[in-house]
Amino acid sequence: MNVTLRQLAYFRALAEQRHFGRAAETVNISQPALSVQIREMEAQLGQPLVERRARDVVLTPFGRTVLRHAERIAAEMRALEEAARWHGGLAGRLRLGMIPTIAPYILPATLEALRSHDIALDVEIEEGRTERLLGELQAGRLDAAVMAEPVGEEGMHAEPLFEDRFLLAGTAARLASLDADAAALRPETLATAQLLLLEDGHCLTDQALELCNRDRGQRRIDMGASSMATLSRLVAAGFGLTLMPEIAAPTERRAAPGMTLRRFAAPEPGRRIVLVRRKGTDGGGWFSDLAALLSRVGEALVATAREMPFEASETGRSG
Repeated sequence: MNVTLRQLAYFRALAEQRHFGRAAETVNISQPALSVQIREMEAQLGQPLVERRARDVVLTPFGRTVLRHAERIAAEMRALEEAARWHGGLAGRLRLGMIPTIAPYILPATLEALRSHDIALDVEIEEGRTERLLGELQAGRLDAAVMAEPVGEEGMHAEPLFEDRFLLAGTAARLASLDADAAALRPETLATAQLLLLEDGHCLTDQALELCNRDRGQRRIDMGASSMATLSRLVAAGFGLTLMPEIAAPTERRAAPGMTLRRFAAPEPGRRIVLVRRKGTDGGGWFSDLAALLSRVGEALVATAREMPFEASETGRSG
């Protein structure tokens, strides 16, 4: 038996597309050539892999078994390629994902630090929500991703980077109208406040709802903003309150001067930012180097936020 890696790739494409023509396009060969390769696989294995129908194809029971083996082999090949690519440390091409509530704030300093580390490093950044980034990691299209805990996906290793506390953002008038004084301000005291959040699907929205003990269906909750920048401007215009991550606070406060920030009482709520990779990926020097670099950048950013001046009417403290 002599089934090739290329044939396994063709078969995986056919199983995904369920159509010879579409599968051929995804692997950049002609439809007749793909058909020949699949028939050769079947001859080598001694059984049909697919049922050929007029408009699609369906895997046979044996084909489903072969597909599971093909996917495991593909995963092992990706791991082998990554091990070779990362041998010797952080070099070559880095495919890094980041969630939208982190990327705009940490990315400039991260890229500058990476360039200082290795001028030849080719960095590809993908911004996306947690679910999408985890899918890209599982598929081997990303080397690592920066996101907030909990990761909630089997087969992933998460390396802690830094703590990102939440601040309460609103106009000075809205914050002054809250019943809680500075010493007692907790997220759960916002149970009846007009709360502005990012659109559904962002992990920050889930965290804010949980901390504030609110449900999506409740009144006085608006989950329409697509970015922290939009959210900040809505808050500055007086439309409601929101939870602002420290990492975003300096940038968004400069961009929206009408927005006032107030710290919660201790223990301050927050999120833990982590660097995630597949457990099957080589976790050698490159991953440790990258985690250390991101941790330094993130800690510096949140330190800046903790040094921001707060008026006495807010919390009476600056860090």
